[in-house]
Amino acid sequence: MEATMQNYNEVLKYTEQVLDIIEKAEVTKEEAAWIAKETVDGFRENVNPGFLEYRKSVTKDTQFASVEWKDSGRNCFVDVHGKEYIDCLGGFGIYNVGHSHPKVVKAVTDQMAKQPLHSQDLLDPLRAMLAKTLGMLTPGDLKYCFFGNSGTEAVEAALKMAKIYHSEEGRSTFIATTRAFHGKSLGALSGTAKGVFRKPFMPLVNGFRHVAFGDIEMMRKTMAACHMVGEDVAAVLLEPIQGEGGVIIPPDDYLKQVRELCDEYGALLILDEVQTGMGRTGKMFCAEHYGVVPDIIALAKAFGGGVMPASATVASEKVFKHLFDNPFLHTTTFGGNPLACAAALATINVLIEENLPQRAAEMGDYLIAGLRDAMKGHEDKVLEIRGKGLLIGIEFVNDEIGYEVAKGFFDNGILTAGTLINAKTVRIEPPLTIEKEQCDKVCETFAKVLKEMNKEAVVQG
Repeated sequence: MEATMQNYNEVLKYTEQVLDIIEKAEVTKEEAAWIAKETVDGFRENVNPGFLEYRKSVTKDTQFASVEWKDSGRNCFVDVHGKEYIDCLGGFGIYNVGHSHPKVVKAVTDQMAKQPLHSQDLLDPLRAMLAKTLGMLTPGDLKYCFFGNSGTEAVEAALKMAKIYHSEEGRSTFIATTRAFHGKSLGALSGTAKGVFRKPFMPLVNGFRHVAFGDIEMMRKTMAACHMVGEDVAAVLLEPIQGEGGVIIPPDDYLKQVRELCDEYGALLILDEVQTGMGRTGKMFCAEHYGVVPDIIALAKAFGGGVMPASATVASEKVFKHLFDNPFLHTTTFGGNPLACAAALATINVLIEENLPQRAAEMGDYLIAGLRDAMKGHEDKVLEIRGKGLLIGIEFVNDEIGYEVAKGFFDNGILTAGTLINAKTVRIEPPLTIEKEQCDKVCETFAKVLKEMNKEAVVQG
């Protein structure tokens, strides 16, 4: 009993200290040093020490780290030591409406003052209102919504919807593509194509086949073969543009031809717009670029406005109605909670009110042109710069060059999506609110880092 009380007292003292830090808008130099040390030690001892090896913000001896502290305007954040960064990582596509958009924050805090979470029994109004909004917003006949907390949950729900839709036929074959990323829970991981994520957890969910992304003939042959051997395809799972795979953009007619193949073979088309949705590519949904209506669409990341974790799986009535008789076949405690719904409703309002999808298209063209100009003379390092809207990829000759460029960006106060384990293509995913002056700084820094790498190569040579 005494040992337990001692533990409680230690926990009480420590959490009070942390709560005092949370309360502060600014910290002293000494407090910043304590926060950084506690963060590094906590990752090493209680979170996962492996993360310390893959953060640009951590020194090689892990004695110093740039630790996130607070947002700075809509496109930047400040670390605990006071250094400001232009956010060109955007939480892998979370901050489409910018950091801490006041309308999204206000919606959440207003709802927080009334009721943060719902009772789970009575009908909760914001879930109904958000579902109606998505029914009006999404393409074609998409209508009914299931709400979750993350992208992988949105994909899991989509896979289960496809299975129950085909339950009488017993179809259980899914086609996904090479280089795809759909999440890391067991079902979504079965659709994900990256071997380093899959191998430790084999065997995964049965029935998944992977074909080359963008290769419509391979897709056609695979669907035909599945039909011939009695393993008809339940659904095709695709990202309209592959984000984690390296910002891979398909041929213009690819998605439309996949849609036609699905119709021909009675398969559903699931579009994973977790990263490409909510205005990222210059349209509210990337599918709109290609004139395609899926049977199911998965949304997350930016769906919660960079304020709340939130996801949605939106399906047509013909698909979703198989959950009408028993809505408890697939549920989640926190999905569609009042705070998340408030954030999502405000996010949609902001995207439309501020015309952010169109802004993403315009600023994306501007940024891509600037990055291409900056890479001139460095074709020995940079293979290609590609993108749609503000989902942009810079492909390098190898991982090592990509990591060094990402580190150079970081040292100059620009955060990008390059990592030690997968930096051959560095993603640029800033908030859709990024300003021209900030784009100019990104391009100037890119040119500067490439030139510095050339000088280092000459010296070492």
